[in-house]
Amino acid sequence: MAFLIVKYIHILAAIVAVGMNISYAVWIIRAQRDPAHTSFALKGIKFLDDRIANPAYGLLLLTGLLMVVLLPYPITTFWIDVALVLYAFLVVLAITQYTPTLRNQIKLAEAGDTTSAEFTRLAGRSQILGQLPSPVKARKGTTVPSRGLSPKTPGDAG
Repeated sequence: MAFLIVKYIHILAAIVAVGMNISYAVWIIRAQRDPAHTSFALKGIKFLDDRIANPAYGLLLLTGLLMVVLLPYPITTFWIDVALVLYAFLVVLAITQYTPTLRNQIKLAEAGDTTSAEFTRLAGRSQILGQLPSPVKARKGTTVPSRGLSPKTPGDAG
């Protein structure tokens, strides 16, 4: 019974974390429709990421490890090791690359600087970083962080 409860929490945490990441597309679309709201959209994405998605990813790790103990599976099982290495890689990537990029984009957007070369560079970097962990193939041209999702932008042919 304990395993089923932990498994339920694990699945719920995955739904919440990934669901928040997917919701960033809504923020992106809103910002693209009205660039005056870019700063608000970026802050919204940062809030969701910091306060909901990232804690859910942390809970996902904890419940995953707890399930390994409860079953018990050896921690050296290949698929568990691969998952832990990928998890660690993505955490390091988020801390050292994605979060600072988003923070710098927010600073520029708050200053009303959403058309500069620096903002465009950061937006491109954010788009690339957002696509790395995602199997979703994104289109070019997103101007705000995408976490792997890039909605159609004005001027896209397809």
